[in-house]
Amino acid sequence: MRGMTVAPRPDAPMDDVPLLDDLMPWSVAPLRLGRSWIVAPDRRTLRARWERLVAARDAEREVLFRSSRARTPSSSVAALPGQRTGTVRFAREAGPCPEPVRLAHGPFDEQWLLPDHRLIDTARPELWRVADGHQLFAVEQGYVPGAAGPALLVTAALPEGRSPAGRPGRIRPLFRRPGGVEPNLAPGLLPFLSRRYGHEVGAPDVLAWAVAAALPSAGGCRVPLPEDPAVWAQGVALGRELVAVQLRGARGGERPRLPGGRRPYVRAAIPARPATLAYDPEGEVLALGEGRVSPVPAGAWEFEVGGVRILEEWFARRTAVAEPGGLEAIGPAAWPQEWTSELLELITVLALLAERGPECAALAERAGAAGLTRAALREAGVLPVPDGARRPASVLDHQEEGPEGQFALL
Repeated sequence: MRGMTVAPRPDAPMDDVPLLDDLMPWSVAPLRLGRSWIVAPDRRTLRARWERLVAARDAEREVLFRSSRARTPSSSVAALPGQRTGTVRFAREAGPCPEPVRLAHGPFDEQWLLPDHRLIDTARPELWRVADGHQLFAVEQGYVPGAAGPALLVTAALPEGRSPAGRPGRIRPLFRRPGGVEPNLAPGLLPFLSRRYGHEVGAPDVLAWAVAAALPSAGGCRVPLPEDPAVWAQGVALGRELVAVQLRGARGGERPRLPGGRRPYVRAAIPARPATLAYDPEGEVLALGEGRVSPVPAGAWEFEVGGVRILEEWFARRTAVAEPGGLEAIGPAAWPQEWTSELLELITVLALLAERGPECAALAERAGAAGLTRAALREAGVLPVPDGARRPASVLDHQEEGPEGQFALL
């Protein structure tokens, strides 16, 4: 099991299978951060980097900042929606570090981000406007021919939107407005599905089904919709479990756990600076240098997204040696305990998802064998999606601070 990839049947008419773009029409391109030092696996590192930067003067600040075409210390930029950060030009910034926020920095890798618009090349403010305690983000993975891994993931944290290999995906908020208002679904889709399946269908049901049944394709993520109400009910139930595992306790859920006897534990302490990562399939042991974690199911070790093994990528991002002299070189002196806790939970998440992979494959096959086609959605008036549904909501009831403290009403 190398993830939850579901291969379409060779004879499957993929062009007739609805696209996720048909069902959740408003999507946003990935963030473009522009400088790696504004992201870190722990908040202390970001605060230390900020303090180092604001203590620098003139030419040194310019070097540490790592200017790009989009951002320099002299750039005039509005504040990010919902964030209380400065809007003076960064060359004059001398204040305290803004409170870091969670960022889904790739699949299953939640890190921390400095939420300062002056530091981010392309922050996608339309996402920040709807990111609240009700929002979920469906992240459609960039297509990689023949690669293993799920086509669609869900996160409560603001997603960067790129695969581990750097391929751009699409970010689709579940709701178009703050407060869980106005589902990001094709107009008419929920009434159509409610009539088809004989009971009320809500936006979370559509998202759950998509997570369980999504198929990768060169034309975009495909979501087969079954005609059989029993298959729909089975898929929604499975999808809800998968979403809950991926959210890791966010939005009021429970943190994922493996049954007793299968839970991973640290058997030998992880060293201060583990340099290697290896896996022993016979003993189900994950070795981080001299450290040992077990049991680690093979499904967790082999789990991939976009053809990249998640555990290896997670470890590499925390142990890569940065170039001396830059802000990226500021980091923990030793492996933090919180990273160990996050690793144990990540192993749990990947193991639970890998176990459900065969069910997802069977579900997608059943739905695709006798499913609702794009033609059926057109006949029902769900397709084509009106242009307005593909754009973000344009009128909000709050002010946002523009450059140099000016306010603009959106």
